[in-house]
Amino acid sequence: MKVLEKVSQFAGSTFAVWVLLFAAFSFFWPSAFTWIAPHISLLLGIIMFGMGLTLSAGDFKEVFRRPKDVAIGVIGQFLIMPVLAFLLAKGLQLPPEIAVGVILVGCCPGGTSSNVMTFLAKGDVPLSVTITSVTTLLAPVVTPALILLLASEWIPVDPGSLFVSIVKIVIVPIVLGVFIKKLFNRQAQASVKVLPLVSIIGIVSIVAAVVSVNQQNIAKTGLIIFAVVILHNVLGYLLGYFFGKLFKMDLSKKKAIAIEVGMQNSGLGAAIASAHFSPLSAVPSAIFSVWHNISGPILATLFNRMDNNKPLDADTKNSQLTN
Repeated sequence: MKVLEKVSQFAGSTFAVWVLLFAAFSFFWPSAFTWIAPHISLLLGIIMFGMGLTLSAGDFKEVFRRPKDVAIGVIGQFLIMPVLAFLLAKGLQLPPEIAVGVILVGCCPGGTSSNVMTFLAKGDVPLSVTITSVTTLLAPVVTPALILLLASEWIPVDPGSLFVSIVKIVIVPIVLGVFIKKLFNRQAQASVKVLPLVSIIGIVSIVAAVVSVNQQNIAKTGLIIFAVVILHNVLGYLLGYFFGKLFKMDLSKKKAIAIEVGMQNSGLGAAIASAHFSPLSAVPSAIFSVWHNISGPILATLFNRMDNNKPLDADTKNSQLTN
């Protein structure tokens, strides 16, 4: 177990490298990875099961302790990225399949890697964890509704089937993980230390599968997808930060909101696209997964240098007193 823990820690600290490496491998040798594509939903389910093993009642205490902060994060997550995706798709006149793919990833809940980035950024980690958990549990209802609202002009959308898929690949594994943790708490606690390795293998496999299946399409449209994904992600960080500032949050909270908004559960986007839309629609999610594992650590490093203890201005002090 100790060896696996060390391997897991090493893999976690070099996550972006592995995602990039296997994305490149799958692009140049697609035949070695296409067999993974039919198992994308299963891989995401395993990742969500691992998330369930880590959840506890404490992760939701923030909802009751400071509901305003959590509500700001949840609304920011499900408002900023979907609207940004729609505006980019319309403004840049993206081809239908790519437009739908960008909107898909924009409508997904927050990704668990945002919690790690918030920690590295010296942000409000409990707030980050709670927002991720709440948006994930809301995803079966909110994500299909947003996709129907924003993507239906490009492609027919069946929100009912999307709801069922998200419940199967997100909610059921999470609930199962929570249940297993309740029954076998000691063993579950021991396994948590190697969960980052499982998640990394899962995400890397999903990215490799999507890239391999779409190798020719990426060769033709890869630059525009990369440009849109980078713009979407960076604008998400910026608007998330200013969304927190709009509500006079302190610096640690603004860091958490920015990272939560900007980092998506792109694995879910890839799974939904693969199951319900076209293979090309999964590419923005795969590229987003590659990119935000590069941009996240960069942003966390920049945020880490910002002093949370810097004297507050009068508005921020008054806001903290009223909260």
